[in-house]
Amino acid sequence: MITLKSPREIEAMAASGKILAGLHESLRDFIRPGISTMDIELFAKDYLEKHDAKSEQLGYQGYPYLTCTSVNDEICHGFPTHKKLKNGDIVTVDMVVNYRGALSDSAWTYTVGDIDEQTQKLLDVTKASLYIGIEQAVVGNRIGDIGAAIQEYVEANGFSVVRDFCGHGIGPTLHEDPQVPHYGTHGTGTRLKSGMVITIEPMINAGGWQATLDDNEWTARTKDHSLSAQYEHTLAITDDGPVILTGQIDE
Repeated sequence: MITLKSPREIEAMAASGKILAGLHESLRDFIRPGISTMDIELFAKDYLEKHDAKSEQLGYQGYPYLTCTSVNDEICHGFPTHKKLKNGDIVTVDMVVNYRGALSDSAWTYTVGDIDEQTQKLLDVTKASLYIGIEQAVVGNRIGDIGAAIQEYVEANGFSVVRDFCGHGIGPTLHEDPQVPHYGTHGTGTRLKSGMVITIEPMINAGGWQATLDDNEWTARTKDHSLSAQYEHTLAITDDGPVILTGQIDE
């Protein structure tokens, strides 16, 4: 069932999103060669505690960490570890913040030191595809318009769109209807209405779109071990257009 949020609920989710955006911005300066993804986990824990917030994904269906930290060929749900990041790596940090009962969900892919030109193109295309999808998130459009716009742009640039994971409705619970695929056909799917709050979170691979699941039954990675990137926002559908609740990605 799709729930429509009140202006007060959306305002509360925006306050949560502001904290999450601040965390991402802080991580941009923290992530560098020589740290581990467990260091990222501990940094996020400290940041949330200082802002009177908590991670909604900790314990969600048994997930054991505050963050998802996915490195290189990991698509999503990467477990934090003590392995050191090295120059040229990329790492996606995905978090769901609960602030006084209001949720926000956002992911950024970060560079670790210097990356090559093709990897930078992957990140640039992934980020641009997020905003292209958001442009379609207007009252009267359909879910398929979002996915089709993302898929057309990504594939025109020589990359592929992950099929196994998608965006979703959010608030007051983590995963709600509607599902928001990042591929599809214009004019299909659920019609967008004012008051919907959804995530758009394209996961884009340098190679094929197929994924495999690690033995931990959480971490997904590219089947061909190509790099994968992701950017995500939580946004509200309003009569005045989409309103991003999790800041801007200006890395």
